[in-house]
Amino acid sequence: MRIVSGIYGRRRFQVPSSFKARPTTDFAKENLFNVLNNIFDWEDAEALDLFAGTGSISFEMLSHGCRAVTAVENDRQHAAFIEKVAKELKTEAVRIVKGDVFRFLETAREESYDLIFADPPYLLPNIEDVPRLVLGKNLLREDGLFVMEHSGKIDFSFLPQFRQKRVYGAVNFSIFGKSAP
Repeated sequence: MRIVSGIYGRRRFQVPSSFKARPTTDFAKENLFNVLNNIFDWEDAEALDLFAGTGSISFEMLSHGCRAVTAVENDRQHAAFIEKVAKELKTEAVRIVKGDVFRFLETAREESYDLIFADPPYLLPNIEDVPRLVLGKNLLREDGLFVMEHSGKIDFSFLPQFRQKRVYGAVNFSIFGKSAP
């Protein structure tokens, strides 16, 4: 895993070969963050990383200037890896929630974020429900963005909060705002 840019840019971390996660490719991640740099203010932002996996996106968000990132990951080994990387980076800005994303979304009450990123498994049976659940929970702050990584087989452009779609190889990102543009 590599952090592509920002204050932790070019740092590499060895992901155990036993991991089941499908990390976002460096190519896709670098291009997405180039887009986000032009439409999002990182300074003092608070972010939420759903289906955090290796924590690659969490650490990229921190590297770009987020004040705090909450990483939700169900797999204990993956969550432990995120903790390990946070210690190596000497940051306490990552809050790890070890648990199911859908349960987290169900119980989230007072939290709100400037940026929410979700990278569910592409074969997740209810993957198409994720944007509706995230945007319906009032977790996104007024000028915030929600980014969902998904396969090209899914189209979210019909949702009223949809802003744009970016495609990098087989990786698709749909970007949403809090309300219709």
